[in-house]
Order: sequence, then C-alpha cells, then structure tokens
Amino acid sequence: MSWNEPGGDKKDPWSGRKDQNSPPDLDEVIRSLQEKLGGLFGGGGSNGKQSSGSPMKSLGYLAVGAAVLWGLSGFYTVDEGTRGVVTRFGAYVNTTQPGLNWHIPAPIEQVQVVDVEQQRFIEVGYRSGGGQATGSVPKEAMMLTKDENIVDVRLAVQYQVKDAKDYAFNVLDPASTLKQVTESVERGVIGHNNMDFVLTEGRSEIVLEIKSEIQSVMDAYKAGILITSVNLQDAQPPEQVQGSFEDAIKAREDKQRLINEAEAYSNDVVPKARGAASRIVQESEGYKERVIAQANGDVSRFSQLLTEYKKAPAVTKQRMYIEAMESVLERSNNVLVDVKGGNNIMYLPLDKLTNRAPEETPAPVTNHEPVSPTSLPIKDIKIDPRASSRERDVRGR
Repeated sequence: MSWNEPGGDKKDPWSGRKDQNSPPDLDEVIRSLQEKLGGLFGGGGSNGKQSSGSPMKSLGYLAVGAAVLWGLSGFYTVDEGTRGVVTRFGAYVNTTQPGLNWHIPAPIEQVQVVDVEQQRFIEVGYRSGGGQATGSVPKEAMMLTKDENIVDVRLAVQYQVKDAKDYAFNVLDPASTLKQVTESVERGVIGHNNMDFVLTEGRSEIVLEIKSEIQSVMDAYKAGILITSVNLQDAQPPEQVQGSFEDAIKAREDKQRLINEAEAYSNDVVPKARGAASRIVQESEGYKERVIAQANGDVSRFSQLLTEYKKAPAVTKQRMYIEAMESVLERSNNVLVDVKGGNNIMYLPLDKLTNRAPEETPAPVTNHEPVSPTSLPIKDIKIDPRASSRERDVRGR
C-alpha cells in the first residue's frame, strides 16, 4: 500500500520526519562532530554554529600537534662509555657519541645503545655461578694433549666491545660465538703441546698463544670484540688419575733433587781436581825447565872447559882435580894435612872442634887476630904415628 492511499502510511519520506527506529542521519552525525571539534578548538561561529572551513582547520591543528610530538620523541641521550647505533628501516646509518642526539623517530629510525667499556667475560670448562652449578664442566674442560694424555683445563676470557656497529650487526650472538671460538682455539693449542708442558712451565706461553689466536679469529669474523685478558684458572689431570699423577710429580721432584745434589758434589770436587792437575802440570813444567836449563849450563861449561883443556891440558887437569877435591871435601868434617916429602899425616877432627862443649869454647878474640893452630887444646889434636919425628915436633908445637 502506498503512502498516499486511504488507510496507508501517512509518513512522507521527504517530509524530514524520521521514524524512531530508523538509523541516524549521516549529515547530522557529521554536523555534531564538527560542533564538538569547533568547541574544543574555539572555532565556533555566531549562534553556536561552525564557520565555513573550520573542520579542515581543526584537523590541521591536530596533525601539526601530532607531528611536533612525534619529532620530539626522536631526541635521546647516550651515556658515557656507550655508543648509539642508528638504523633506518633496519639498515645501519651511523654511530652516535655520548651526549644528546636526535634521530628520525620510529618507525623510520631506531637506536640501539651498546656499552663499549663494560668488561664482559666467558667461562670455558667451569661455571662460577649465574644460577648454574659451580664446578667443572667435563664436556668443555677435558682436552687431549700431543702425547695422548687428557687434562682438565679451565679458562676465563675477558673482553669488551671494540666496534659497536660490528658488534651489533656482524654476529648474531657475539658471546656464544666467542665461547665456541675460545673452546676450539684452546683445544688446538693444548693438542700441540705435551702434558708436562701444559701443567708446568708452559702455562704463560699457552695463555699468550690462545689470546692471540682468539683475537685473530674474531677479527676475521669482524665481530667488534677486543680480547683484554685470558686467564688459565686451572690445569690438572683428571680426578680419576690424580693420585698416580701426584706420585709421578714426587718421583720427578726426587729425581731433580738427586740431580741437584750430584751437581753440587761435582761443583765441589771438579774444581779441586782441576786445581791439583794444574799444580802438577806447572810443577812438571818447572822441573822440565830446570832440567833443561841445568843441562844447557853443563853443556856450556863443558864446552868452555874443553876449549881451555885444548889450550893447556896439564893445567886444566890440575884445576879440575882441585875443584873436584874441593867439592868432595867441603862436605867432610875431617881434614888431613900432608907434608910434602914426609910420611906423617896430621888429622884434624873438625867435627869435634865445631861441636865441643860451651865451656871449652875459647874466648872471643877482640883484636880480630887469626887463631893459630897452637891455641887449640892439645887433647883435640891427633898425630898420625906414621908421620916423621920432625913433623910430629912441628905439629906438636
């Protein structure tokens, strides 16, 4: 039934009247919204109505306010000892220094702050805390040496960020990567050395080699990590053979002690033997020189005597006889005096004359005159009975 027929619906759709159950008019909704925004920004006209173009102006104010707030959100502060890594849609832009900085706010640019002065560390072969059981980790600590022995090695590595960009982008997990590199390098270095070298005098050399190789590998990865120190916490044989290893150490110490004692004895005896040998050699050299010199002297004297003998044989013979007798008689205390042409020989016991008692010693001569034979005691003079009477008289006087 149409709206204009008798008994039909009397509502005219163009009359402006609305049914209470019909949806609200779109124009009225827009107008109501404009009035509220106009009242909010103070843009209402006369009689409480909006002036022409006020909706667009209000939206512009909103856009400007939102843009200002969005721009202010781009300011950020980088603390001392840190660096800000700026990315634009995920791509690296630059690295900002400590202080107040600005970047295009999200979602265009983002900033990742990286601490470049913090001392970080990793543990290989053991755990010191962090919610895990403290002690050795056999899977990481047990390593094979060059001489096919197993050692328990515990290592701590300290590092810090060298380049914030490389640290943030080039490696997915820098700490895990560094730990794997450290374990690999450590096994390689330990595997090139014997067990005794690792456990005793080679600790410092091994640490330096491990540090150098770790830094070389991380630089090749461009991980932006600087290795500051490598500490060998402990290096010992496995717990199962600890007792046998201690016995071996004691035996090695006893061996070294005995070697030291032997060297001390050698240092005491050898110099003495060398001194005695040197003294004997020097004495032999001296005897050799003396004998050679004496032989040369005898040869020279014989040559001179031969020359004189050729000139005067009789005189030389007599002289040689006299010299021979002098050399013989100078060692004798008995003197025999022979008188030419006689048969009696006077015997003077000089040994008794020189060894007589003190009371028989003659008084010293003060006038320095020679002592005559007659001044000697007669009892000390012995006369040979074979001498002639004249010789006995002379010798008796």
